[in-house]
Amino acid sequence: MSSIFDEDYFVPPLRATSFPNPRFASDEGLLAYGGELSSHTLLTAYRKGIFPWFSPGDPILWWSPNPRLLLYPDKFYVRKSFRRVLRSGKFTVKFDHHFEKVIRYCATVPREGQEGSWIVPEMIEAFIRLHEEGFAHSVEVYKDGILVGGLYGIAMGKAFFGESMFSLVKDASKVAFKALSDVLGAKGYDFIDCQMPTDHMIGLGAEVVDRDIFLDALARALQKPSDLGNWHDFEWTYEQYNQE
Repeated sequence: MSSIFDEDYFVPPLRATSFPNPRFASDEGLLAYGGELSSHTLLTAYRKGIFPWFSPGDPILWWSPNPRLLLYPDKFYVRKSFRRVLRSGKFTVKFDHHFEKVIRYCATVPREGQEGSWIVPEMIEAFIRLHEEGFAHSVEVYKDGILVGGLYGIAMGKAFFGESMFSLVKDASKVAFKALSDVLGAKGYDFIDCQMPTDHMIGLGAEVVDRDIFLDALARALQKPSDLGNWHDFEWTYEQYNQE
């Protein structure tokens, strides 16, 4: 594998928050390395359609891959088996009640086919800070009062940038994603950025789009008002499914 320092694979170091234009990046999407995970740097990156992703011991790597995976809130696909889960009422959902627990679970709960986690301690610290500043949010799923699944990400304008999810019991993270999609759809959000294509997310209705289309949509979404602050009051219930 080529290195970022190889002569034929040059990636520039990040200088302050002067990110390269992602429209001219390779399809792989690696744009720059280094810099810091300050709130200003992170928010600048996300506004440009760029996100950090790196392994322990590596420099911070900044990405904007092509294509991109987006979920449009009205396109969430509910299979019959999942509809039964929603109707069962065995899960409850809350927003922003235990952000730190959610991100730490996302960092530590094992995933099939994946060794270790890219959610390194400095990333956890940075996102907790963004949560305290009102930009990062969690969706939490509870069963019998116990946290069993959830997800977290960043909201700006009418775009939500999904970062990671976890499940301790079957379907819990899927419930979190459905709740997020429904609530954001009702609040006029344009899309949820799922970053890179996976079969699992595509099966839930996410769509693969060209990076330029994503960047154009992002520019429009960022012109709209943000839901800055704590999302404690956001609510989601199963009522619509009980009536079907």
